[in-house]
Amino acid sequence: MPTKTLHIPTEDGQADAFAAFPDGGERHPGVLMYADGFGIRPVLREMARELAGHGYYVLVPNLFYRHGPAPVIELPEYIGEEVRSAVFAQLMPLIEAHTAERVLSDADAYLRFLTTQPEVAAGPVAVTGYCIGGLLATRTAAAHPGQVAAVAAFHGPVGADGPDSLAEITAQVHFGHAESDLTPEALGELNQALDAAGVGYTSEIYPGTVHGFTMSDTDAFDPAGLKRHWDRLLPLLDRTMANS
Repeated sequence: MPTKTLHIPTEDGQADAFAAFPDGGERHPGVLMYADGFGIRPVLREMARELAGHGYYVLVPNLFYRHGPAPVIELPEYIGEEVRSAVFAQLMPLIEAHTAERVLSDADAYLRFLTTQPEVAAGPVAVTGYCIGGLLATRTAAAHPGQVAAVAAFHGPVGADGPDSLAEITAQVHFGHAESDLTPEALGELNQALDAAGVGYTSEIYPGTVHGFTMSDTDAFDPAGLKRHWDRLLPLLDRTMANS
C-alpha cells in the first residue's frame, strides 16, 4: 500500500498530511479523512490504509498544522484514562483556536489539493471524520455542496452548529453516534433537522459504545463499534463514488 507524507498549501502556510492509496498507477476516488482531536498517529494511518485498500485515495491532514507538524503534542502509544486529562489539557487550546473560519479556509485548501493529485479520479469526493473531525467533515460537506458526494461522521458533535447548518448538505450522510454522546431524544431532534433539510441520510446510535469507540489506542475502543463503522462507511462510499 503506497503512502506519502505531503504538504498542503493553505492561506496560513502548509499543512502536513498523510496519504494512502492503492498500488498500480490507476486513479481512484478521493476521500478527505479528518482525524479526531489526538491527530495523525499510527491508528489513523492504519485506518487510512484500510480504507485505501478498498479502492480510495485517502488524505489525512494535520488539523493543527499552525502549531507545528504532527504529532503537534507528544502522545503516548496508548491513550489511557491515566494520561487522558493531561493530554487534553494540551489539546484544548489547539481545538479552541481552530475556529469555524479556519475550518472552512482549510477545507477549501484540502479539497483543492486532494482533487489535483495525480492518483485521484475526476468527480466528486467523500469526507469522513472522527470526534471533532466529524464536525469538520459535516462543515466541509455543507460548504461544498455538489463536490462532496458522501459524508460520514463517527462519535462527532455533528449538530453543534444548529439545525440550519445542515440545510446546504447535498451529500449522502451517515452519522454513527456513541451511546454516551447522544440520547435517543437528541438523536430524534437531529434526524428531524436532517429530514427538514431534505438530506439523504442514516443516523444511528451504536449500541454499547462510548465517545471515541473507533480508536483502538484508547480505552473507548469497541471492536464491534469499529466493525459497524466499516459496515456503514464502505457501502456509503460504494454507492456514491462508483462513477468516480
